[in-house]
Amino acid sequence: MEKSSRFMELFQYLQDPHLVARFQEVCGVHGTFSRSREPDRTHSHNNGACHHHIPGGSESEDPADMGAGEGEKVTGGDVRKRITGSSAVQNGAAVSASTAGGETVAVGGQTGPDSGTPATSTVKPLRKNSLTGDAGQEFLIENRFLYYMFTFGTELGNELFYITFFPFIMWNMDAFVSRRLIMVWVWVMYLGQCTKDVMGWSRPASPPVVKVEMFYNSEYSMPSTHAMSGTAIPFSLFFLTYGRWEYPFPLGFTLALCWCLLVCVSRIYMGMHSVLDVIVGFLYSALILLFFLPALDTIDGFNLTCRYAPLIIISLHLGLGLFSFTLDTWSTSRGDTAQILGTGAGVALASHVNHLLGLMPDPTPDQLPFTMPALSAGLVGAALVRLFLGVLVLVASRALMKAITIPLVCRLFRVPCDDVRKARQHMEVELPYRYIVYGTVGFNVLFLVPLLFSYTRLSCSL
Repeated sequence: MEKSSRFMELFQYLQDPHLVARFQEVCGVHGTFSRSREPDRTHSHNNGACHHHIPGGSESEDPADMGAGEGEKVTGGDVRKRITGSSAVQNGAAVSASTAGGETVAVGGQTGPDSGTPATSTVKPLRKNSLTGDAGQEFLIENRFLYYMFTFGTELGNELFYITFFPFIMWNMDAFVSRRLIMVWVWVMYLGQCTKDVMGWSRPASPPVVKVEMFYNSEYSMPSTHAMSGTAIPFSLFFLTYGRWEYPFPLGFTLALCWCLLVCVSRIYMGMHSVLDVIVGFLYSALILLFFLPALDTIDGFNLTCRYAPLIIISLHLGLGLFSFTLDTWSTSRGDTAQILGTGAGVALASHVNHLLGLMPDPTPDQLPFTMPALSAGLVGAALVRLFLGVLVLVASRALMKAITIPLVCRLFRVPCDDVRKARQHMEVELPYRYIVYGTVGFNVLFLVPLLFSYTRLSCSL
């Protein structure tokens, strides 16, 4: 009994939002909400949707931002962070900023001890809430280095990173490693999102927590999928490349560990997760890797050689999506999961087609291990050109498929498409749209773009 009570105390301590708030204060993040405001504990979540139970109140919703849950950053000027120099000091203490239309109009500041320049900045959350359109409340930053470092860390788990990192590895270094890395990412993210919806835990309360980021605030919290991907991607990359590429073991392991820690800690800094969310996300991801990494050879071999692989790949990914999306009503997590599954299916199909056509063959054992090429202006320039042109093709194909798929699916299921963002909230529209669009993107990553490179003599020389 004593051990179980201690465990529960530890459990509650790690889940306490005040622990997150204290960590933010140590890192120089301070909220501007009034002291009289109590933590908002009157809301419930419906598969990620936040519903406030305030008599006579209504949930704020910006139609322009509905349906942005596929990882697209809102580009409105009233949402992005604004860091301005402190312009007023009152008794040496920071004064809360007031806003008009999202613009910072007054900033309190503190001067640094060794210089005459202001050390405190007023900042808006990185993005609007992708479900409600809530832009969040301003907060004060005292340590800009930590702010930028953890902002970079949290970006390592967002779509912009995925759409550049995986293709970069595939087009410039090692397609074998990249396609297996994508398989790991798909399964880790799928299991993480499903577990979130089953657990149904809300994000840390604000106040006391400062919401440095708002984009995922309406999704469930346990476990942290950022922590899961931030664990799975670097350590999978390390295990898949060590021995295949020549580099020191301590260097590879240290880089993977630093990557993992940066992403995990950034989610606490951002106020998006409790310490318990992050720890569980790390351990859950490690458990998945323990069982999944040894099976990669079998799964990849099946995708390449089995004559029924295309049918099974499509059926499996569709089945997994339909199973997970029957949990509740529309939310950004449903679209994100469909997007991930569609991308994974497209890459798996492309690997099968490449094998049938004899394109992009895997290196033979006598060609291994690879040695790291010496960096040169020509090598870096060629890699950047491949990345730029390849991503351009992906963005164009994504836009084209969206323009074709959404009206077609709306007409097929008789869903009004006057408001595209609202139409995409219908399950019968969102699932086919996500699968087709991002399945095409995944297919083009491994098949179309490398094929174009081979015709334009931009293919990787490795």
